Amino acid sequence: MTYCLGIKLRKGLVAIADTRITSGSETTTAKKVFVHKYGKYPIFIMTSGLRSVRDKVITYFQELLDEQEGYDRMYKAVNALGDQIKRVSREDRDMLAQSGIVFNIFTIVGGQMEKDAEPKLYLLYPEGNWIEVGEGTPFMIIGNSGYGKPVLNRTINYDSSLEFALKTGFLSFDSTRVSANDVGFPIDVLIFNRETFELEEHRLEEKDLKEITDFWGERLKNSVNEIPDNLVERVLHKSPLFDKG
Repeated sequence: MTYCLGIKLRKGLVAIADTRITSGSETTTAKKVFVHKYGKYPIFIMTSGLRSVRDKVITYFQELLDEQEGYDRMYKAVNALGDQIKRVSREDRDMLAQSGIVFNIFTIVGGQMEKDAEPKLYLLYPEGNWIEVGEGTPFMIIGNSGYGKPVLNRTINYDSSLEFALKTGFLSFDSTRVSANDVGFPIDVLIFNRETFELEEHRLEEKDLKEITDFWGERLKNSVNEIPDNLVERVLHKSPLFDKG
């Protein structure tokens, strides 16, 4: 499984991807983020699904990028990537199905091209079609998405700072990591600043986030302890379980 998170903000983009690859009883790591730049204009791609499909799609797309002088809008690059997904689907879907394997690739694409007024973030489906992530729900998770959404739903909005989005993204990943053994460190982190057009890339190990995750875990336990017991009694309508008299 995979955990890949993309967040769209007024000030830029934040992306986090785990690197764990699980095959049977074997666990390895592999980079799940692809980055390309046209001068100062960046595009990044994160994927979940079948590794063989992912590698073939990215190889075809990389070849296309090398042949192109550049895209002036993000949606054009996303359309081109969708075409490569469809191409691999035509080549491999039937043979995979004969082996009982479902053709599967989900992709988050982010960046900003010359004629884009703001950074863009997209989700592509295995059929090659896409949606754009908007201001209303400015994040998208692919892979193991259930555990990490609650903290994002409660905190993130389009006007959040890049720093706040990073903190919340780390907590979202940590919630997934402690609940799913197929998601883990190290993680790759991308930060795109809209004002400077700088795209930072970082590889973080478990020790790098230990202080944050320990702080978060302790605060969670303390918050539960601080909920008054009489609120629980009230919810349960004075259940005999809590009758001390």
